[in-house]
Amino acid sequence: MQAVEIKTFDDYWNNQDVSRANMERIREFNHSQNVGGMTQGKNTKRKTDIKHSTKKHAVSRQNEHNRRVRRFKLRMIRLSIVLMFFLIIYVGIHMISYIVGNMANRDGRSSDGYELLSDEAGVDSSYDKTEYTGDWKLIVVNKNNPIPDNYDIELTTLSNGVKVDSRIYPDLQRMFDDMRAQGIYPVVGEGYRTHEQQEKMMQDKIDAFRAEGYSKKEAKRLAKDWVAVPGTSEHELGIALDINAALDSSTTHEEVYQWLYDNAYRYGFILRYPEGKEAVTGIDYEPWHYRYVGEEAARHIYEGGLTLEEYTAK
Repeated sequence: MQAVEIKTFDDYWNNQDVSRANMERIREFNHSQNVGGMTQGKNTKRKTDIKHSTKKHAVSRQNEHNRRVRRFKLRMIRLSIVLMFFLIIYVGIHMISYIVGNMANRDGRSSDGYELLSDEAGVDSSYDKTEYTGDWKLIVVNKNNPIPDNYDIELTTLSNGVKVDSRIYPDLQRMFDDMRAQGIYPVVGEGYRTHEQQEKMMQDKIDAFRAEGYSKKEAKRLAKDWVAVPGTSEHELGIALDINAALDSSTTHEEVYQWLYDNAYRYGFILRYPEGKEAVTGIDYEPWHYRYVGEEAARHIYEGGLTLEEYTAK
């Protein structure tokens, strides 16, 4: 059979070799191709739109995260600047206090400006410090009677490192030997104290009250109820002792205090700040604080229920 050249749809339709059924199938095929192409195009466009939308949302979230990070960093920078500012002020205040304290110490004051041996400190500045010609055993030292400048002592160091006036050592040793023989084990917790040590004790007490929130004036006033003003403490004489129970023994402080109260006068020692005599001594009751006055004076003071101030005023 001779092949027929088909140029148009009509040629193909008119060709006797092509049936109408074949033509219908061709039309259906062309239609399905057109519809499939449209559907595929729509799906491709939808996928593209979703892809662009997802990318845009991701970029937006990243931008928001970056903004939050920048805001956080800015806050941290501001906070660091504020903290640095207050740190500079804090350090500056302490440096000024340190400088002022050193200048005050060179001027005869404590680091807090506490005037030593002055009227403000509760000391009678009219008292003549330069002369003392009385009995060393009966010297009265309190807020109105500071230690004379010409008061000299010779010290003996005890086995625990505490120092005492060498003149009281024999009677002190005799008293301790008798106490130990009776099963009471005492120890001298405090003896001689230098003027500088007394100053530090006073300043430490002032600082402690300041730390509790008291004003400078109130802290000084309260500290004087607990610590003698430097220059007015009997511990600077070397003849006043704080006696307690030895820590390495079974003896209690109360046992030591009771024995001393009943017997210390026999060895020349008196309870310096007895209970009920605070208005006379100016110091609260201290059952551990004993002062050497000699056996005769100690016996009169004990039997008469007196203080050293009352005894020497007779």
